[in-house]
Amino acid sequence: MNNPLLLPPIAFAVLFLAVLALSFVLSRLSIKPTGRSAESLEPYACGEDVKNHMIQPDYGQFLPFAFFFTVLHVIALVATTIPVAAGAGAFVIAGVYLACAVLGLYVLYAR
Repeated sequence: MNNPLLLPPIAFAVLFLAVLALSFVLSRLSIKPTGRSAESLEPYACGEDVKNHMIQPDYGQFLPFAFFFTVLHVIALVATTIPVAAGAGAFVIAGVYLACAVLGLYVLYAR
């Protein structure tokens, strides 16, 4: 590589310093709060009074969808990056991987 800026550590350091400088400049331009009022500590609920504002969200139904999304994207990545010149062995290994992923998704959604 002829250009040293293309080396990953140097590129990371340059971009990190650029983001740090941009953050410093933009923090000077931002509006600073002058004080806290009693209304600023209240939860915002479209003008309505909130009786119980300590509600804890339940992410129990989110986990299967997140797992499904992740597994399907990994399957797509593996299936689309199989080199054609690798031969039949790579396709067999990818097929076994895909079958295991489908079995895992079946177990996830079987009730």
